Amino acid sequence: MIACHALRWGAPGQPLTPALDLELSQGSLTAIIGANGSGKSSLLKVIAGLQKPLAGKVRLSVPLKRSLSFLPQQQHLDRQFPISLQALIAAGFWGSKQSPEIRSQRLKTVLENWCLNGLEDRPLMALSGGELQRALLARLSLTDAPLLLLDEPHAALDEVGQALLWKHIHQWHLEGRTQVVVCHDLAAVREHIPHTLQIKGSGCVYGPSTELISQPPQTQVA
Repeated sequence: MIACHALRWGAPGQPLTPALDLELSQGSLTAIIGANGSGKSSLLKVIAGLQKPLAGKVRLSVPLKRSLSFLPQQQHLDRQFPISLQALIAAGFWGSKQSPEIRSQRLKTVLENWCLNGLEDRPLMALSGGELQRALLARLSLTDAPLLLLDEPHAALDEVGQALLWKHIHQWHLEGRTQVVVCHDLAAVREHIPHTLQIKGSGCVYGPSTELISQPPQTQVA
């Protein structure tokens, strides 16, 4: 599904890591972890085709049409853009040939699934960070893309929102979608994501999450 061959990325002339060779199979669920500035988001953009690599190549063995869906970080969105929450979510139908009736029912369902009922007409500037994040994830739910690239999907989510997120990530995994998730919550990665790519300046390491991420110490209650 995703094959990186001698891939290097970063600012021009300043690759962040040695060359990366990595293959992720169809239906895999992989986390990307690393320190701030290590190149996690940049790698995701290179995979998505939004940023050119410094060297090497990325090959995606997926249909070109509606092949992938990319969840950006909130900071890259214009909260002043005059669009409602419902219109933002409905953008997930772009390129779909489904009938208006089916779209209407799916939109209703996804609003319920992400606990966004009653917020349909609210403009983006009136949404909390958590509401906006759930709206972006709801839009992702409508794309039906076989490849999902999620950049810090847990950002701004409260406990309920995070539970919804991991529920959907597991559901997408069962559906056979390939997912790559940038995440700073290492405990959640260890619990929910089977494999991890750890980015370091000395090189990238790929393996089972339970091996790359140590178990947090138990808190003893007196």
